[in-house]
Amino acid sequence: MQTASPYEIHDPRFRHMVIRSARLEELYRDCRWAEGPVWFADLDCLIFSDIPNQRMLRYVPDHGVSVFRQPSNFANGNTRDRQGRLISCEHGGRRITRTEIDGRVTVLADRFEGKRLNSPNDVVVKSDGSIWFTDPSYGILSNYEGYQAEPELPTRNVFRLDPEDGGLSIVAEDFGQPNGLAFSPDETLLYIADSAASHDETWPRHVRVFDVVDGMRLVNGRVFCTIDNGLADGLRIDTDGNVWTTAADGVHCFAADGTLLGKILVPQTVANLAFGGPKRNRLFITATNSLYSVYVAATGAQYP
Repeated sequence: MQTASPYEIHDPRFRHMVIRSARLEELYRDCRWAEGPVWFADLDCLIFSDIPNQRMLRYVPDHGVSVFRQPSNFANGNTRDRQGRLISCEHGGRRITRTEIDGRVTVLADRFEGKRLNSPNDVVVKSDGSIWFTDPSYGILSNYEGYQAEPELPTRNVFRLDPEDGGLSIVAEDFGQPNGLAFSPDETLLYIADSAASHDETWPRHVRVFDVVDGMRLVNGRVFCTIDNGLADGLRIDTDGNVWTTAADGVHCFAADGTLLGKILVPQTVANLAFGGPKRNRLFITATNSLYSVYVAATGAQYP
């Protein structure tokens, strides 16, 4: 357990969003690249990915970490649909899958207009059941987090999967490498990170925000915030609309107007995060080799 304070206050509001006596805890440290945490309140556990090791892990409070699925097909981002089923982004199959209650895996999308997806990265489910996911090319750049291949699609897109007919549509295509994404609590906004600077320094290190129209389209894309250390990968929203995003030095928290409120410093580069615990006030953080957690005075907005 870390003993020094992990908090960096940039705005007085952040003092009321963290618990100063709470310390950053390292829960597990045997990953190659930890990603995609999602909390299962009904099972009191966290599922997360260890992409290069081809496995998904399960953390149970007071019982530690065990293997949930191996091989995982290089699974990356995970979420749950409104029926509580696990939705995963698989680099290996270049697809979005759903794990049924009985354990069967259903492929939801792996092609767009006859061409293979790049390597779905992160995913969220809207209250109408639609599935929104990012499709950068990280999983096909080499054989480390997937299988090296040439992209079949000309752009790195953000997709919407229709819950009624399973149709796939592009909602944004002007990203270098779209990555983490999250809806605002009222679902009128969608925040999307662009992490293209990981391989091309000329790209900006920012998170963009879009207005959601008719629950199906994105308009009025603009820069929400810029990351001052590293770049944004995953991100999550709390019930007050604050945006918690990853960075090289930890987790950065931004107010809904884009003001940097503060940081939770983490010793390793952070890839993703999720709110969990019985009160949704425990922030789980996947960072390079490890899984961390810290209790905060904010409540996560994710469902179920």
